[in-house]
Amino acid sequence: MTKATTGPHTYASVWDALADTPEQAANLQARAELMQQVAAVVSDGGWTQEEAARRCGVTQPRINDLLRGRVSRFSLDALVNIATALGRRVHIELLAA
Repeated sequence: MTKATTGPHTYASVWDALADTPEQAANLQARAELMQQVAAVVSDGGWTQEEAARRCGVTQPRINDLLRGRVSRFSLDALVNIATALGRRVHIELLAA
């Protein structure tokens, strides 16, 4: 996902700068927001990475990737599954662009 630069360019968001299409940017943003919310649940719980992994049904290295914000390593499906394992319900809202 690298863009060739021909000079200074302004983007609406960091996601627009990183992605090749608006669809990719929206997907990146949705994943990042969901990751931040899951990370907040882990932080608020005061859990170790090992405990968070057990509660989420994933491995400790996977939790480490999530807490470090490695968006490219998670699909929306995987993040919804992790949130659900934590007893959370994911709400998706469509807004006019």
